[in-house]
Amino acid sequence: IRDEESGYNKNLFCIPKHYEEDLETVFIPHGLILDRTERLARDIMQDMGSHHIVALCVLKGGYKFFADLLDHIKALNQNGDKSVPITVDFVRMKSYC
Repeated sequence: IRDEESGYNKNLFCIPKHYEEDLETVFIPHGLILDRTERLARDIMQDMGSHHIVALCVLKGGYKFFADLLDHIKALNQNGDKSVPITVDFVRMKSYC
């Protein structure tokens, strides 16, 4: 996102009441994030071929994205021509510093 990007007007979205006063604009709509997450899952499946996938989630902040990404990968695994084994694990970091 460029610095001069103004984002989307918050009135275009269903914003929970408790966030209305805190938000000025929406930079990335949820639907766009879901679309890019699905595309990332497709890219991962294509790049990995038939190799085993080891998925590692950094808790706590990455859990929702990680779960959505795995859901898309699992759907591709079930509906595709081949099934790729997936191992899932989690790590928790004390600090990013």
